[in-house]
Amino acid sequence: MAEARGWRCAGLRWSENGPVWMWDGGRSSPLARGQRVAFAVAPEGRRTCVGARGHACPVRASVTGRSTGARCEECARLDRAHSVAADTLADDPRPYRVYLAWFGPGMVKVGITGAARGPARLLEQGAVVFSWLGQGPLMAARRAEELLRTALKVPDRIPYATKRAVRSALPGAAERRAEIAELHARVAELDGWPETLDRAPFHAVDHTGVFGLEGLPAAVGAVRELVPGGAVSGELLAAAGPDLHLSTGRGVVVLDTRLLTGWELTAADGDSVTVPVTESEDAGTQDGLF
Repeated sequence: MAEARGWRCAGLRWSENGPVWMWDGGRSSPLARGQRVAFAVAPEGRRTCVGARGHACPVRASVTGRSTGARCEECARLDRAHSVAADTLADDPRPYRVYLAWFGPGMVKVGITGAARGPARLLEQGAVVFSWLGQGPLMAARRAEELLRTALKVPDRIPYATKRAVRSALPGAAERRAEIAELHARVAELDGWPETLDRAPFHAVDHTGVFGLEGLPAAVGAVRELVPGGAVSGELLAAAGPDLHLSTGRGVVVLDTRLLTGWELTAADGDSVTVPVTESEDAGTQDGLF
């Protein structure tokens, strides 16, 4: 990242080849395990709203450092209003897929994603294992999603903090597959499946290797926010969803890359984290700086 001086981060995206830094202007920088991740915020830095639906915020509003959306209230409203989750796209002609995603023991969710996106949504969420359930029109996929949530008693959302807490202690491949396989079998027995939604056979896709989770050391904490003058530097051990697990002088620290959007970043040296970090429960609680 040394060449990315003065670049404004647009977040992390997942490609077929792995995670990629995105920068304003369409520039990108691929990430690889073992790579040094090092950046700083200028002492006079200010985090500004990233806008909505590809449009810049008209007032370049300031946003809080702890926001993972990096949008002001008005831009956040516009972004939600045009999202699939808002159910405002009932006439969307594109096909959608319903999926089951596993993040750890007892942590399974159901969701939908555009068929054209392939597994990108599952990579973005940090799903360790997933299987498709079916494909069809948007509203049929929505009905199936609601049916499965109720029948299987699984949520549509799992907090990232919960996902992070178990990544270094995942069970073996067979056990990872077993829980989602059992739920997929139960789906086949349910009544009320939308007629326009084609069912998909069980096929578990395991992202453990893609994310780099095998043998991952437990994290000592997670970056809570960036601040003017703060820096983050460490070796990339694993990347799952928006999270980077970095080996630093203090131990493994998780960086949610959604906290970077809206900041202008410059290169940094050293092997330290000088932004607020919340320690993992096993390590106590720290609200100060590392």
